[in-house]
Amino acid sequence: MNELKVIGRERIGQYEFTGIEGGFGSNKKAMLVKDIAKIHGKEVKYINKLINQNINRFKLGIDLIDLVSDEKFKVLLMNLKFSSKAISNSNNIYLLSERGYSKLLKILEDDKAWEIYDQLVDNYFNMRQSIKENKPSLVAGKRLEIMEKNAVTRKANLLYKIAQATNSETSSQTLLAQAAKELTGEMTIPVMKRKEYSASEVGKLVGKSANMIGRICNRLGLKAEQPGQNKYGRWSNSKSQHSDKEVPQWLYFDEGVKAIKDYVAKQPA
Repeated sequence: MNELKVIGRERIGQYEFTGIEGGFGSNKKAMLVKDIAKIHGKEVKYINKLINQNINRFKLGIDLIDLVSDEKFKVLLMNLKFSSKAISNSNNIYLLSERGYSKLLKILEDDKAWEIYDQLVDNYFNMRQSIKENKPSLVAGKRLEIMEKNAVTRKANLLYKIAQATNSETSSQTLLAQAAKELTGEMTIPVMKRKEYSASEVGKLVGKSANMIGRICNRLGLKAEQPGQNKYGRWSNSKSQHSDKEVPQWLYFDEGVKAIKDYVAKQPA
């Protein structure tokens, strides 16, 4: 059995407990039932009772260690702030390995228990490999990496929410691009392509000339007042047929085509 040692207070999310390693293997993490009970919102005597009722399922030295079973653990218990009276009055002071904790969870069997287990295994028990390989900086680096990723995600999410709230299409696109840059490092965002129709194409769909489509569009007030777009279409610069100059042209989205079709259908034959 490897020597047990206290490695200090650990915090995983909102849960704080005493970090202990050894006992179940070199540098392997362990947890006191006292801390497990607190994390799960249970009384220590309740957890001890569950363990004792199912003691045949736990293997001594592999799943759990009873720290009051051997005088050699007394110094450790004193370091863990157990008083002499508490030690002498306790029938059991259990320490669980990751394997022992997972067995306890099968007995507790509730959604919250498994949710907590995922956090502890990912962020506490599984740090032992980095410590075993004498790479404490790797653990610190991982924590820093997770914190940085969370900060980036929060910033991108905030930019996205602001973009959704703004009435300016240009500002919205800029904010979305900034959010994308935070996440991908590139100032680009995926854009859903909208099918666009020229006045001539819309005219062919409804049997009207492009000139007439333009007049109907003006009559219905479908065009954006300033360079930009709305749900019916958008302004685009295109080369004039009679010169090299670019002239503004209104391109229709599906909503715009539908509005034109509905208008034409209501007109008397």
